[in-house]
Amino acid sequence: MIIIDSHLDLAWNALSWNRDLTLPVPEIRRLESGLKEAHRGRNTVAFPEMRKGEVAISLATLLARAGSLGEDKLDYRNQEIACAVTRGQLAYYRIVESQGWLRMLRTWQDVEAHLRDWKASGAGSAPLGFILSMEGADPILSPHQVIEWWNDGLRVIGLAHYGLSAYAHGTGASGGLTIRGAELLEVMDEVGMVLDVTHLADESFWQAVEKFKGPVLASHNNCRALVPGDRQFSDEQIRHLIDRGSVIGVALDSWMLYPGYVPGQTPNSLVSLKAVVDHIDHVCQLAGNPRHAAIGSDLDGGFGTEQSPHDLDTIADLQTIADLLRHRGYAEADIEAVMHGNWLRFFREAWRAGKLHEDGDVARRFG
Repeated sequence: MIIIDSHLDLAWNALSWNRDLTLPVPEIRRLESGLKEAHRGRNTVAFPEMRKGEVAISLATLLARAGSLGEDKLDYRNQEIACAVTRGQLAYYRIVESQGWLRMLRTWQDVEAHLRDWKASGAGSAPLGFILSMEGADPILSPHQVIEWWNDGLRVIGLAHYGLSAYAHGTGASGGLTIRGAELLEVMDEVGMVLDVTHLADESFWQAVEKFKGPVLASHNNCRALVPGDRQFSDEQIRHLIDRGSVIGVALDSWMLYPGYVPGQTPNSLVSLKAVVDHIDHVCQLAGNPRHAAIGSDLDGGFGTEQSPHDLDTIADLQTIADLLRHRGYAEADIEAVMHGNWLRFFREAWRAGKLHEDGDVARRFG
């Protein structure tokens, strides 16, 4: 079954950890064996395994923060450096696209053509489709630069990651949008950009969804009712997103799946893919239908198998989620919706209803 995964940090993994994603996962693990970081030699994502798992489309990120959290390979001294880092990540996507591994999808017509090609040529040889997303907006130097990023193919923006960004408060912080954040949302709305509300602190979340009138998604967010903490959404937030027609991709990081999980201490044997299905089911129960839950794995998002469900070895094992949903009594059409159909419907509606779809339209509007 075709899968759409709404959150993968592909370029960040390649450039920050020197990973050749064209190699199979076992070979990458072999090359990283003995490296000190806990997740090295334990990666789960590479292009061959994405093809094996039929991950036909992903939301692939640009990721760099400008702040004082001080995390290696993630935080930079200012926005200008963060912008340059993500320009390098964009260059990586373009290089592997030229080699036939990836295909950037900018419009709904691109998605339709990609799926036709995927079905005709088979998962073993077709390029992997990706929609370009930005996790945390620090690399955008000013709200007006959204137009430049749009022309480069960016289609989804999250305002913050962890802590305070130039535009909003994120996970672990408390507060609302900044003045520049409000301005950024205005330009995003004009261009037709999609807003990703993942990682937003509660006050920033509610201000953003009130101000932003365009399409909203949550690329990788779980349910606070099952796992307490500000990284997850409350039922009130989930219901708002449901009412707005959003889709929520459930993430596979173990600390988001098991209450009280402490990275490096809690035995990962306690976490299985059944917990992922619990979060999917919770969203479906709140909605009263399966139209708003999906997969946003975040695999290799700074962790590996040591902090993923114990019954997942590589991204190809996302296919197991379909079987688990069958065991829960979900109908086949509903399983297809979770695995890929909901994201297809979301982007079809978002891009057909958007204000400015073509790069030329953006250039004419903003000069």
